[in-house]
Amino acid sequence: MFWIRPLVLPLALLVDRVIGDPHSRFHPVALLGSFIGWWGRPGRYAPYAQYAVGVIMWIITAILFATPFLIAEYCLPWYALLIAGPLLLKTCLAWRSLEDHAIDVEKALVHGLADGREKVQYMVSRNPGTLSTEQVRSAAYESVSENLVDSIVSPICYFAVFGLPGAAVFRAANTMDAMLGYRDERASLGWFSARADDVLNYIPARITAALLLCYFAARGRFSPALECLRKDRSKRPGFNGGLPMAVIAGGTGTRFDKPGVYSIGPGEKSLEEAGPDILTAVRVCTLAFTLLVMVLMFLALPVAYI
Repeated sequence: MFWIRPLVLPLALLVDRVIGDPHSRFHPVALLGSFIGWWGRPGRYAPYAQYAVGVIMWIITAILFATPFLIAEYCLPWYALLIAGPLLLKTCLAWRSLEDHAIDVEKALVHGLADGREKVQYMVSRNPGTLSTEQVRSAAYESVSENLVDSIVSPICYFAVFGLPGAAVFRAANTMDAMLGYRDERASLGWFSARADDVLNYIPARITAALLLCYFAARGRFSPALECLRKDRSKRPGFNGGLPMAVIAGGTGTRFDKPGVYSIGPGEKSLEEAGPDILTAVRVCTLAFTLLVMVLMFLALPVAYI
């Protein structure tokens, strides 16, 4: 039912804005995380087997998570899918929660640096114990900027092309990368998760950077955004995360700083000043991309039914 997709997408974003991410162990992504946590323990496997186990369990996890989405898309009548579809797609998106986490960090910092450090642990994996106030804000807004791709643009892309199962496979892949894709004792088990996430985010990350450049062009900040993209996009490890971070840092005139790893952006403004501009850029990019995808899906309807 390809014709349902352009209707499901805005409804999913509406659901996301209204309810956010309910904190429940029965949330589909929480259950996904529990399953990954069960098999994603390197100590369970001999070192020589971890690469193969990582590939096999990636496939199994993606299939298991996507199966209910596949059944819903192809077995439910259109009127039921119009209700279930937005709820299912919403589980693959995290627009409101990104903003809520960043705002929570800002509120916590009002009460002191220790509170800010505690809150930011929910957003990033780095040790917050030695972070300054500006570095705590940096960790929060870096997460918002990078996850504009992971949590919004990419799942929408894969939904537009492959429907609910496509969004589900991407969410499973991204969650496996978030839990296993590190250069520590999980490196062998999580190598495929990390590479798959890089590949899946490659095109969406570049679409995101282009949309952000258009936004900052409309704000009269195209040149600094483009300059920062050219100069700093490769400072962050990985193929994709540095793109939205560099454009947002340059466009808002701020700096993202991960001690000992990278410094991205000109630093003309503090993150306390630039924070609202970053959240606005994410909102505008989300809405603009959603509208663009809806138009393209409507235009593709005649082709889909040839």
